[in-house]
Formats: sequence, C-alpha cells, structure tokens
Amino acid sequence: MIYKKFQDIELSALGMGAMRLPTVENYSDIDEKATQEMVDYAMEHGINYYDTAWGYHDGQSEMVMGRTLSHYPRDSFFLATKFPGYDLSNMDKVETIFEEQLKKCGVDYFDFYLFHNVCEMNIDAYLDPQYGIYEYLMQQKKNGRIRHLGFSAHGSYNVMKRFLDAYGESMEFCQIQLNWLDWEFQGAKEKVSLLNEYHIPVWVMEPLRGGKLATLPEETAEKLSVLRPDESVPSWAFRFLQGIDSVTVTLSGMSNFEQLRENIETFETEKPLNKKETDTLLSIAGEMVSKSIVPCTACRYCTAHCPQGLDIPSLLELYNEHSFTGGGFLAPMALQAIPQDKHPSACIGCRSCEAVCPQQIKISEAMADFCTKLN
Repeated sequence: MIYKKFQDIELSALGMGAMRLPTVENYSDIDEKATQEMVDYAMEHGINYYDTAWGYHDGQSEMVMGRTLSHYPRDSFFLATKFPGYDLSNMDKVETIFEEQLKKCGVDYFDFYLFHNVCEMNIDAYLDPQYGIYEYLMQQKKNGRIRHLGFSAHGSYNVMKRFLDAYGESMEFCQIQLNWLDWEFQGAKEKVSLLNEYHIPVWVMEPLRGGKLATLPEETAEKLSVLRPDESVPSWAFRFLQGIDSVTVTLSGMSNFEQLRENIETFETEKPLNKKETDTLLSIAGEMVSKSIVPCTACRYCTAHCPQGLDIPSLLELYNEHSFTGGGFLAPMALQAIPQDKHPSACIGCRSCEAVCPQQIKISEAMADFCTKLN
C-alpha cells in the first residue's frame, strides 16, 4: 500500500468509502457480514482510512462502520464522518448530531470531520453565525474530539472560494469530486489550483464517477490498452490521480470484495501517467462529453437578450451536467439556490437569445428538455 504524509501521520493513499457498501435487499439494508470481510481484508492490506457520513445508507453506514472497526485497536485506523449540511433542517442541530454520531460510531473522537457538501444551496447557512456550526466544530477540535477538520464540496469554484475566504485558515483538507472526466468538465483542475493556493491537501471522491469510468466502449479501451497493456480501465483513473501532487487520499466506494481487491492491487504501486497518456485520457474525456452536451462557451451574448433575465450560460452548464450524468443531485441542488423565476422553467421560448448565439445553440429547446429531465 502506498502511504501519503499528512502532517505527522501516514495515511493510506486508498481510503475505503462507506457510501456504497454491499447490501442485502435495499440501500439501507447493509450486508454486515460482507462488510466485515471487506474491512478485515482492507485492514490486512494496509488501508487505514475509512470514510462514512450521517446520511449514507439511510443513516446505517456510521453504525455498521463503527461495529466493523470496533474489532481493531482505535489507533490502528482513521475514521472520518461529516456534518450533514446538505439538509438545511440540520443547520441548528450541530451539537445534537455530533454527539449522536459519536454514539453511532462507538468512538470518543473522530480523526477527520468534515462540513459535508458545501454547495450553492447551503453556503449562506454554513457561513451564518446564528447556527454556530464552525464555532462548535472548532471547539470540539480544541477538546480533542475532532483531530482534523475539513470540508467536502460539490459546489462551484466561487462557492468554494467563499467558504475558504471565511474558514480557509482552519481547514486542514478538502474532499472534491475529482477524476479524469471532471478534470475539465466540472472544473476540477481549477478547484485543485484553488486549494493549492490555500495549501490545503486534496481528498478525492468519485474517482470513477460512480462507476461510469470503470468500463469504457471496447474501441476506447483499446486506445488505453495500447499504451499500458497490463493496466485495467479502472486503474487508469487511479493512475491519473497519482499524477496530481496535492492528492493525499483517494476514496473509493467499493461495494463488493472484488472491487476492493483490485483497487488495493492498483495502490500497491505508484505509476502516474506520463504526458502522452494523460493527453490521451483527456482527449477521450472530451469526446465522451461532446456527444451529450451543448457547446456553450459562456460568451454571454444571450443574457442581454433574455426578457426573463435568465443566467443562460449557468443554466446550460447545469443542463450539460444533468444530461451527461443521466440525472443525479448536482443540478437540482444548485437550482435550489436560484429564485424560481430564474429556473429553466421561466424560459418563454421567445428565441431572442438564439438569434445572437455564436454557437447556434437551440437554447429554448435545451431549457424545455432540462425541465423535462428534472421532472
């Protein structure tokens, strides 16, 4: 197992995420026996970082991970969980939730604790002093019940910048969605640069984009095989991340034993991609994305011609994400922070924007399709 230096400790470069544990019948019914076998194998093969959260597996993940890890000395693993700010109704419950999390996990302290999912929807609440979230968590750190404090983010660059401007001096790490497809598609490259400015190491989530990058069309996979015949398609995603200096821990939500075994095998060696390999991978990413998105360049000619005052480039960016992913929570979450009269549903189909679009995008049709996909 590769290990990365973080302050005065050594963390396994591969961390076990507990959002997609093996289940019996449904998402909340975790197969605890299979999970124990996976944790045992992970511990035996050097994984020492385990990531769970309040809402994973409908609230069951923290308890199962607490029970499975209880078989090991407390100082032999690092446990991470998060304050569930993705639900605004939790904002005034930080103390209650934190105390309950300690009980659910059966521990006296958390090695790593995060503000969960900083995004457009909750940034104002996270920064609002009336909730006292930051102050409470900093006090728990002072009390030794949190060893390291950080945050995860699905929000835009600007949202992350707001959070860092407020709390950046106290943040020790940040967890972002980072993979070779989102390096440019979701602006992950710029987010990594932002974190580098604050000297904050990167934790990776969704390295395989929920499994989307675990398999590729045969013709596409062959392009990679020519360059690295012995490398599997999933391992290319991890090798890409190994070439980013600030990446410390890569989390993988492994849902079966075989995924765990294969990922551990990959992380036994550090073989970052060279320039040719990286360029090939990013070229494939561009081809994949271009097939399902509209080519908006955010020139903003359209906005001055919209009688509804819609931020068309931002809406098209969300539309592209939602279309490419085939749904998901990112676009709906971002739209919650936008007034209803600025949603895609506010488009009246006048096509004034289309008359000045250099890319000749059929914007009104995209807005209508976006509404259909959201419903």
